[in-house]
Amino acid sequence: MKIIKPILTVFALAFALIFVTACSSGGSSDTSSGKATAKARTIDEIKKSGELRIAVFGDKKPFGYVDNDGSYQGYDIELGNQLAQDLGVKVKYVSVDAANRAEYLISNKVDITLANFTVTDERKKQVDFALPYMKVSLGVVSPKDKVIKDVKELEGKTLIVTKGTTAETYFEKNHPEVKLQKYDQYSDAYQALLDGRGDAFSTDNTEVLAWALENKGFEVGITSLGDPDTIAPAVQKGNQELLDFINKDIEKLGKENFFHKAYEKTLHPTYGNAAKADDLVVEGGKVD
Repeated sequence: MKIIKPILTVFALAFALIFVTACSSGGSSDTSSGKATAKARTIDEIKKSGELRIAVFGDKKPFGYVDNDGSYQGYDIELGNQLAQDLGVKVKYVSVDAANRAEYLISNKVDITLANFTVTDERKKQVDFALPYMKVSLGVVSPKDKVIKDVKELEGKTLIVTKGTTAETYFEKNHPEVKLQKYDQYSDAYQALLDGRGDAFSTDNTEVLAWALENKGFEVGITSLGDPDTIAPAVQKGNQELLDFINKDIEKLGKENFFHKAYEKTLHPTYGNAAKADDLVVEGGKVD
């Protein structure tokens, strides 16, 4: 019996480990398929809690970033503040990476994602998108002395991308000949470009244009790549009540020219004459 008991204990521990692993695998499968692992809160529940939880970027100036005082600022933040105000609650911002924007909705860690979320068919399988508030396409930024002006010039070179972005998906699908160097954080990706670890960096053209204006040794040689896309708020799949609220609010705000005002406040100081509001802004969810 003294020998059998330890053996039985080992088997029991092994079985428990297998069981936990199986459960974990099942959870991640639900997340990737868009099936909620935790049910979204109702509007009544949000109001009772007194706060609206919104996923945003904390390192993506001028769209969503944390300033020197520790406050969230940017174009996405203007909309987030307004949504919370119109709902009659305070806002609680949660910083996310590009790769976990959908997961935070699926697991009910946030109520809304406003992290510069480009609408794609693949993402629609995981989350529900509201009306758009911005237009965008891909861009490529590189050093001025070795500027990349055509995708063909990337063959045999290293392109930096951020995980979970449309840039990553686009190049993997359309240009497998380009070597991708991937990072979780935008700040790390830009630092890699500054350090010369890659030949160029690709993400939304709105972002690389803003970054190049603040980093004089770099240029956006490719200003528009792939099909034009839109950026929109997202909610957990099936959360129709919150989706309807956001859509109605965006339509109302469009009548007030809200997004052009937000552009002037947050984006114009960065872009100046390098971009026009009408080329980027979507008012009332209506794309021209």
